Amino acid sequence: MDKLWAPWRMEYILQEKPQGCIFCDKPKENRDRENLILHRGAHAFVIMNFYPYNNGHLMVVPYRHTADLAGLNAEEQLELMQLLGVCTSILSRTMSAQGFNIGMNLGRVAGAGVDDHLHFHIVPRWNGDTNFMPVTGHTKVLSQGLMESWDALMTHFSQL
Repeated sequence: MDKLWAPWRMEYILQEKPQGCIFCDKPKENRDRENLILHRGAHAFVIMNFYPYNNGHLMVVPYRHTADLAGLNAEEQLELMQLLGVCTSILSRTMSAQGFNIGMNLGRVAGAGVDDHLHFHIVPRWNGDTNFMPVTGHTKVLSQGLMESWDALMTHFSQL
């Protein structure tokens, strides 16, 4: 069985959670670079994960605050799926991703860090992207900083 180890995420797990909902609050601000927002659509937006599993770890999030996947309307569903495709294309071109883990954790017991506002994760993968560092040293080596990744990805998202 393959495992995706992410011990550096313990910082996120143990930190005091902010009041409110980050997926509702961040899009209301006019600070897309600081908030790592790459694209704003009509019903959903794309944001980088501040505690990524890999470089280019993105999330696609509906604006509407809901944890009910079945309760999304047709327009929301369509835009979420379209943005997932756009994200994989951009990550393939920009970061030469060789594969992707795409999914969502619905509910706290399923592993959702934000369990009351559903969101898709897109984690780009490369052959050999897990090595001894995270397994034995509890250290993840990310080859590019968050802001540098945002700048590189934004070049493509700004063309949408």
